[in-house]
Amino acid sequence: MTENAEIIKWLLQGDVAIQYQVYRDLLSKNRKNLRKKIEKEGWGARFLSKRRANGHWGRGFYQPKWISSHYTLLDLRNLCISPKNPIIKESINKIADTKIGPDGGITVHKGDQKSDVCVNGMFLNYATYFEIDKNILESVIDFLLSQLMPDGGFNCRSNRSGAVHSSLHSTLSVLEGIAEYDRNGYKYRLDELNKAEKFSREFILMHQLFISDRTGEIINNNFLKFPFSGRWKYDILRALDYFQYSKTEWDERMRPAVNVLLKKRNKNLTWNLNAKHPGEIHFEMEKAGKPSRWNTLRALRVLKFYGFETDFS
Repeated sequence: MTENAEIIKWLLQGDVAIQYQVYRDLLSKNRKNLRKKIEKEGWGARFLSKRRANGHWGRGFYQPKWISSHYTLLDLRNLCISPKNPIIKESINKIADTKIGPDGGITVHKGDQKSDVCVNGMFLNYATYFEIDKNILESVIDFLLSQLMPDGGFNCRSNRSGAVHSSLHSTLSVLEGIAEYDRNGYKYRLDELNKAEKFSREFILMHQLFISDRTGEIINNNFLKFPFSGRWKYDILRALDYFQYSKTEWDERMRPAVNVLLKKRNKNLTWNLNAKHPGEIHFEMEKAGKPSRWNTLRALRVLKFYGFETDFS
């Protein structure tokens, strides 16, 4: 048995959501029976059990932050729970019915006149994963396309406090949303979205995922840490996972990030979980400082897609 096969064995001892993605992404086997189990047991069932009678998690769409409907729906999407789940669809429709602002985007707080780009990128991600009606999404698409910045990316402060340089945080959130929109067959303004996606990928690649194009220094040391869930915050593993998910061709400017990823690998071929972003959570999926099935899965599917790791038998 190869060392990677031992890691696969360890991964398959994890939550059913991990098992499903290991079979799909590393072993190229579609285990639909496992996906069906995600909403009935383990982390998926626990997240669903926290939903309130009013159709929300927490106190509503965005409060308290990590246990709100918004971030819980993002967690459920990342588990790869069935996109047909009627309870989740109902919750997303409730958000769309009440949170569209004057600019067409999803707003965070009552009375907001300007929408948050990051929030709308994440909304697009989980709303299209859960196959929400295309007509609900058109104003969100219009809003996001209106926020593309001259340097090729996005910044959640551009329409609120006049930011003139794109943010890696915001850009990645929007890219993930566009990738999911495209993957699930939506067509409204798709050509324009694909062009925006190309520009935004270039913005990230121009920075070699974490290096200033002006100084050559690391932009933010937190970009080299791997918490899960990532929430709205950028890190290089999340960015690399987006690139493999969107089937972006290898670019040599990815290599510094892959080198960091490989250096952070444990001797037993796992990756640790870094400390979670502070704030109230529904429950702890994994412990910080310990080998993480989430991070090991995500790292291995990046390495597999780009040809660094191929033997999982």
